[in-house]
Amino acid sequence: MTTSIRLDPPFWRHDAYTLRKLAAAVGAAARTALESPSVDGVPPCVVDLGAGDAPFRPLFEARGARYVACDIAVPADGPTVRIEPGRPLPLPDASAQLVVSFQVLEHVWDLDWYLGETRRLLAPGGRLLLSTHGTWLYHPHPTDFRRWTRPGLLAELEQRGLRPISVQALVGPLAWTTQFRAFGWHRVLAAVPLVGPLLAAASNSLHHLRMMLEDAITPQPWIEDNAAMYLVLAQRADDAT
Repeated sequence: MTTSIRLDPPFWRHDAYTLRKLAAAVGAAARTALESPSVDGVPPCVVDLGAGDAPFRPLFEARGARYVACDIAVPADGPTVRIEPGRPLPLPDASAQLVVSFQVLEHVWDLDWYLGETRRLLAPGGRLLLSTHGTWLYHPHPTDFRRWTRPGLLAELEQRGLRPISVQALVGPLAWTTQFRAFGWHRVLAAVPLVGPLLAAASNSLHHLRMMLEDAITPQPWIEDNAAMYLVLAQRADDAT
């Protein structure tokens, strides 16, 4: 299987720093959430709600999980479950040990339906692993509706019966302001005839190095309250603690 660019982006890619931070955090969370690879020989089921091209599939299959990709667009060559907003997915109740959602929630209008399906699919003791944006540029795919503060995101989950267990803040305010400039310079330089791609790659690499330094020197409490992304591990509120 070819490794997705979102899992292992080259250093000179314009969004490599952010993608690498998210991939590393998801990989660590997958190891934690799937510490028990099987129950009575049955592999755990991971349902990805809004999988796209399923960039993180290898992280879960490496843990012995059965991965189910769900999306609004179903490729002809893939076993993807089609999402029809507002309607139940054709998957059984309580069938997933882990429901995952990566950079999808900001594109969802009906949070009651989306998070309600998450609760329905989670087996007793199951977990939700969800990432979405705190601060980010507008990026419709095909829609883009929301950004969250840390307490706002946690409250959205709690209001819909999902109790946060942990939350990780990714890419602090010094770094994400540099990331936004990297996007702009990449677009400008890439358009230069002949040498544009080389100029853009050099600019992206320098911005990447700067973001690494900026996150290293930013106080953690500031990152936690002003992150570009939040990665939340949650469970059903009615599960026993």
